[in-house]
Amino acid sequence: MKSALHRPSGLPALALLLAATACAVTACSGSGGQAGPAVPTPPAAEAALCRALHAQLPATVDGLKRRATDPASDLTAAWGDGVRITLRCGVPKPELLKRRPDADSVDVDDVGWLPERQSDGSVRCTTVRRNAWVEVTLPRKVVGDAGDISALTDLSGAVRRTIPEGIIS
Repeated sequence: MKSALHRPSGLPALALLLAATACAVTACSGSGGQAGPAVPTPPAAEAALCRALHAQLPATVDGLKRRATDPASDLTAAWGDGVRITLRCGVPKPELLKRRPDADSVDVDDVGWLPERQSDGSVRCTTVRRNAWVEVTLPRKVVGDAGDISALTDLSGAVRRTIPEGIIS
């Protein structure tokens, strides 16, 4: 008995499979090939604070428009295409603070931030003295050679309103 389903044999079948896979991968990548920031996994209390922050985040940061993240999450946000500012809420305590609890931080609109220059020239800034760790990565094109973190002024108000001051380990 013959099957009603016709299956192409050999190379054409493989080519169809590869083409379908490529199309599916492209369709699922809503960020133009750029992976979004990794989604943290904070405890429930911190996650609730992060969801509140997510609802208060601005439409623009340093003139860059907010965009969808891939994967979508209430714990992450991004602004800009190509040059992207990213935010992750509920991240672990920065390694620098584990090694040096007295590391210098900078206050921006009443929110303490720990800036750390990265090997690619970007600056990762993590909140200090808050009940959830909020990490913002500012790309080199935003911070320049001098490490200008003034873009944090666009985010500090939302952090101040939604993430209470406190000390977490």
